[in-house]
This record gives sequence, structure tokens and C-alpha cells, in this order.
Amino acid sequence: MSTPDQTPDDAMTSEEKRHDQLTSAPDATEADAAPRIEVSEHDGNTRIDILPDAAVRPGPGPGVETDVDDARQE
Repeated sequence: MSTPDQTPDDAMTSEEKRHDQLTSAPDATEADAAPRIEVSEHDGNTRIDILPDAAVRPGPGPGVETDVDDARQE
């Protein structure tokens, strides 16, 4: 059931749901909902690129050594 302030989940697009979820935390900002990836299709293949200015990126952060880094130094 929804109230006049709320819309049912099925009335929201997936982008609206994402924005709502990422900005609902107490200290959240609009920047938290900024896009972080770009999806494109080429010759039937889907490519997912991390945007260069994405504040949050997968993997270890800068300066964090991993087992892979250790193996390269040997």
C-alpha cells in the first residue's frame, strides 16, 4: 500500500530506485548516486567500463598492496 508521499516500487524506474536507495542514508548526497559505469554494446558483446571520475572503484584502493603486487616484485 502506498501513501500520497510514496509511490509503489513498480511505479519507479530502475534508475529512480537506484537513486532513492543511494541517497536515503542520513549523510548521503547527490554525488553518492552519480553514475559509476558506462555500458555499451559492440557487435553483440556487452562492455562495462568504470568511469574515470568514479569516486568508488572496484578492487583495492591506491597504495594497497595485494598478493599480485608481491608476485610481480619477485
